[in-house]
Amino acid sequence: MIFPAGNFRIFLASEPVDFRKGMDGLVAHVANHFDPFPGAIYMFSSRRADRMKLLVWDDTDLVLTMKRLNGGRFTWPKPQNGPVVLSTVQLDALFEGINWQAVTAASMRKPSLL
Repeated sequence: MIFPAGNFRIFLASEPVDFRKGMDGLVAHVANHFDPFPGAIYMFSSRRADRMKLLVWDDTDLVLTMKRLNGGRFTWPKPQNGPVVLSTVQLDALFEGINWQAVTAASMRKPSLL
């Protein structure tokens, strides 16, 4: 996936949204259900969880991206209050159709100095 440059926070909406909504409808959804701020990526699922939309809000612009899996479903959490926060590694896994809940970032070990 081509990931936007910068330090973004990633929020996953656990409730499915009406996929007829475009950019303005999703911005209204973010304003009503999140604490919106620039430097964030908001992710939404369709009811069947075979499609996903990402709303990327940098300091100046909005970008809307959509992905559909052919013959598969995205792993989506059960509906809950508030958004789920993801890491960039989890976002990449989810975008590829992998179970992102089983993915964690690898820890880096510093070599010991003699």
